[in-house]
Amino acid sequence: MDSQLGSRTRGFALDTIDEVTYECSKELAGMYKLSPFVWREHGGFELLLRVVNHSDDASTKIARIHSGFSSDGLHFVLELNAVIAPGPDVPGSPDSGGCEDPTVAIVEGRYYVYYSGWNEHIKRGELLLASGPTLQRLEKRGIALASSETLRNPKEATIVRVADGTWRLFFEFAEDDRSKIGLASSPNVDGPWTVLAPLFAARPGRWDDWHLSTGPIFGESDLPVMFYNGATRDAHWRIGWVVFDPLYTRVLARSEEPVIAPGQRKCVADTDLAFAASAVEEGRMVRLYYSIADRHVMRATLRRA
Repeated sequence: MDSQLGSRTRGFALDTIDEVTYECSKELAGMYKLSPFVWREHGGFELLLRVVNHSDDASTKIARIHSGFSSDGLHFVLELNAVIAPGPDVPGSPDSGGCEDPTVAIVEGRYYVYYSGWNEHIKRGELLLASGPTLQRLEKRGIALASSETLRNPKEATIVRVADGTWRLFFEFAEDDRSKIGLASSPNVDGPWTVLAPLFAARPGRWDDWHLSTGPIFGESDLPVMFYNGATRDAHWRIGWVVFDPLYTRVLARSEEPVIAPGQRKCVADTDLAFAASAVEEGRMVRLYYSIADRHVMRATLRRA
């Protein structure tokens, strides 16, 4: 590794961790909130958030995606109505069982929202796309990446524009009883997508030795960094980082240890899980938004070490 690359990728120092709070209706206040996708716009911070009802029956926990806005990036006002709601409860609807994990790309004033759809009837997930001139006027565009024998239940999209003008789509998929990170390419933000070979895999004997899932990418114009999610076989999820070359053809560096762990559990029912969803750059600082225990949203402030 040359000296310039080493100075850019030797890690991140954690400054603070804060819990994200909400102003919302009583109905939304009583629901789980996770998978926060946050970005800077309109003089503040925009948010798309996965919101899930409580239920003892997992099949009746049906996620929807709500929007919100904040002036400080920590306290968000949530809109009452979902911007992406589940489809009709019929076997052919790809998101009848829930709409999850939003990721946003904005191109020429138009919003492209990739999200995970779940069909409870056939127990299948697909990567879906909605787009529109505003978040409140999104229209579903259907399946962006379908589930198949080789790419089962694709979800958790991360989309980024490459220096040559093309796009890359990272996604989680299931294979061999584990989660893996796949990669696809397209000349357009809305596809169609050509699946490429994965860029990295689980590392035996490490904190990320079994499961991998996508996370946010920043620094796209130079040396792009992804905060990704990794776990052991028993699903103790942590957040680490990986550095790519500008064209996303190879990995240049990868964190030896996780940068974020769940911390002390709020209650005994909380799972041992920290899961990155989005990041906002502010100079040498990065505001990382992530979920813990699939029910609490946090913001970590990290600085390049």
